[in-house]
Amino acid sequence: MEHGNQAWIRLWQDNAPGALGNEDEDIPALKAFPVETQGRGAVIVCPGGGYSMRADHEGEPIALWLNSIGIPAFVLRYRVAPYRYPCALSDVQRAVRYVRHHAEQWAINGSKIGVLGFSAGGHLTASSGTLYDLGNPEAEDPIERQSCRPDAIIPCYPVITMNSAYTHEGSRLSLLGNNPEPELLEALSLDNRVTPDTPPTFLWHTADDGAVPVENSLRFAAALSRNKVPFDLHVFEHGRHGMGLATEDPHVASWAPVLGLWLERQQF
Repeated sequence: MEHGNQAWIRLWQDNAPGALGNEDEDIPALKAFPVETQGRGAVIVCPGGGYSMRADHEGEPIALWLNSIGIPAFVLRYRVAPYRYPCALSDVQRAVRYVRHHAEQWAINGSKIGVLGFSAGGHLTASSGTLYDLGNPEAEDPIERQSCRPDAIIPCYPVITMNSAYTHEGSRLSLLGNNPEPELLEALSLDNRVTPDTPPTFLWHTADDGAVPVENSLRFAAALSRNKVPFDLHVFEHGRHGMGLATEDPHVASWAPVLGLWLERQQF
């Protein structure tokens, strides 16, 4: 397993589906952050950034924190604007398949692959847990035979809905463009896509988030509850959007150790 300060691992050897060029931003990739522990679950991290960029403080620092509690991690370089749906979704799906396919050589548990993401990366995370397939057994590429269903998802102050007063306009614009079809808004409002097979979920948000309203997490949690999917929901009274590990606020920062306990409960 390559260390975090080494090269990005391309998810497709050839061009990714829908690639517009051959620059780094056209090449979905993972950066690996290993731990010595054998047979632990692993978590793929999706930084936020409104589907127009990827915020550094929601990438490597999160992977290193996961390492600190003994969990191998990967940061996903998924495609952002000018790329639109479904490119980022295909990137996270491929990332789950890729990690699962290589689980044995990386000494991780391929039946414990989680996805964690912030803001728009939280929408991508929730997408991975609601818009998945179980792999194509006929595929020529052995990676494509793997399921892309995560075993746990961790949306952090996520964008969930696309079609109401509670969406994040910038994320919706970058992901879907100016005049998306109503059916697409409905399909990518992920509270509509929860089923009893949605993976166990850990959600956190701040009640006064001024960019992505807390109603996004509340709606997703309500859908999980209706479908009897196990979930943890943590809403903190006060805190700006985009806090990441929230090191400046000890109250909000408690999300991380509680997540560690939850991952232990999920046998990661």
